[in-house]
Amino acid sequence: MKLRMVSRSEAALTLFEVGVVLAILVILAAVFLSVLADSRRKEARVFCSNNLKLVGLSYRIWEGDNNDKFPMAISVTNGGTRELTQAGNAVASYQVMSNELSTAKILICPGEPGYPGDTNRIYNTNFATLSNSNVSYFVGVDVIDDSNPMLILSGDSDLLVGRRSVKAGPVLLRAGDSVDWQTNWHGPHRGYLGMGDGSVEMITSTNLPKYLLPAGAVTNRLAIP
Repeated sequence: MKLRMVSRSEAALTLFEVGVVLAILVILAAVFLSVLADSRRKEARVFCSNNLKLVGLSYRIWEGDNNDKFPMAISVTNGGTRELTQAGNAVASYQVMSNELSTAKILICPGEPGYPGDTNRIYNTNFATLSNSNVSYFVGVDVIDDSNPMLILSGDSDLLVGRRSVKAGPVLLRAGDSVDWQTNWHGPHRGYLGMGDGSVEMITSTNLPKYLLPAGAVTNRLAIP
């Protein structure tokens, strides 16, 4: 049997071929990184949306065990939080729903790539010691049950009312009030709202007044953590 000698030119890639291979690898890497970054952005948005969906689900479960009413509609003496939320206490409603929520970690907005979310709060897994410093989401004081899906049950509390940051406590919105989002949680002028039926909406500042003060509404009360 004769051995065939392979010339050097046949056995090795030329510089041009090496360049083509490297170029293809660079393009593939760029495409992969772009897809990965986009996936992470979507995951972060879904993650924050899921937080509020879980909060909304917890309200629905609690409601089913308490005469079809949310905590904000039931007196403290009967295991609800009506008097407390009317006074601006947002934390109380989350505390009475501790069994339904399972973990208080979902009460902090995680943000998304490029935006840090709520960096002023810290995670707390102990509902007994839960405070405003562990909660990002406001409570809709006037939502008594899930019969009106357009009422605001919860949402990001990085709000501007009259171009001023809201402070912890009760906030009374009136028809004609200027309402806006701040810019650091989810990007410029956008945030999440949890609706009375348990759904969650990404809302821009342009549409925010329509949700917080829909047509026909004179006032809307929020408890800000």
